[in-house]
Amino acid sequence: MIKFNELKPGDYVYAQYEGELWEGIVNELNAEDKEVCVQTEVQDFWFKPEDLKPIPLSEDQLVKLNFEKEVMGQGGVKYKKGPFRIQLPSEGAFDDFEIWYREDRRHIKHPINVHELQNHYYAMTKVELGRN
Repeated sequence: MIKFNELKPGDYVYAQYEGELWEGIVNELNAEDKEVCVQTEVQDFWFKPEDLKPIPLSEDQLVKLNFEKEVMGQGGVKYKKGPFRIQLPSEGAFDDFEIWYREDRRHIKHPINVHELQNHYYAMTKVELGRN
């Protein structure tokens, strides 16, 4: 489950319907009824937050978000999108890494999900992080 207040339009999530998970993008939020409109490959549909699951951040997800990978010395990995950077101390170490944009630098000490990265990215750059 994802907390309703963590979601913003444009966030990528899994929506669960009849036991199946569909990857989709949040289109709209209904604060009054605590419902989330998610666009999947099938259609737009309204879900309760308990029917939404986070997408774990991984290299595959960063590639989908158009980040470029750069292998650093001593096993480190850097992902770049314009001036925004994600630096891991080793391949796949998404549980202790740094993100930065210009002078704003953040150390993340736990695994995060794609929608959380999108929210950090927006807070730091004032630009939506999408797949186009």
